[in-house]
Amino acid sequence: MPNVLIRNLDPAVHSVLTARAEARGQSLQQYLTAELTEMAGKPTLTELIEEIQQQPAQPRISPDDIISAIHEGREGR
Repeated sequence: MPNVLIRNLDPAVHSVLTARAEARGQSLQQYLTAELTEMAGKPTLTELIEEIQQQPAQPRISPDDIISAIHEGREGR
């Protein structure tokens, strides 16, 4: 399994991460592994935008079509 080494981490950051791990009843390694796994499972904003741009364009519904559908729905009551 790959390892990650982080050098020159601000002591205040280390302290916060350690406290969060303790609050979950986890070691710092367990906590960071879970957090990094969750982070890797979510697309970045750039990745999300690229994915959306690659999807085929959806047909637009005009405001007039929306108003007509509302009126038709109301008439059907």
